[in-house]
Amino acid sequence: MIPDRPQGIGLVESFACAAAGIRETAKGRNFRIQSCFAVLAIALSTVFRVSVVELIVVLACIALVLGGECMNTALESVVDLASPRYHELAKTAKDAAAGAVLCFSIGSFAVGFVLFAPRILHAIGIM
Repeated sequence: MIPDRPQGIGLVESFACAAAGIRETAKGRNFRIQSCFAVLAIALSTVFRVSVVELIVVLACIALVLGGECMNTALESVVDLASPRYHELAKTAKDAAAGAVLCFSIGSFAVGFVLFAPRILHAIGIM
């Protein structure tokens, strides 16, 4: 195996590589959409002055979804490298990774709904 960078890189370089991975993932439509929802969730958390525990849950959901999307992008890239032609197992791997992100997203939506729907309905006078 040929390493893509010298062994023993420093902490700063490690963070730079991680940031490059996030930037690469952020080029994708899904990451940008998820980031918009993350900003919305943080804005709603601020507007409704959620508790510290609720904010931690919101931030954990954001981290899971965006981190999951980074992992999905990594897996898709590796699968494309290993299997440039269509293969059913490659499709299964890519679909499963995308499914994981969907599970994180649905769970995060449910958390946001439980947390914010009553507050929004109360704010507009419905509850």
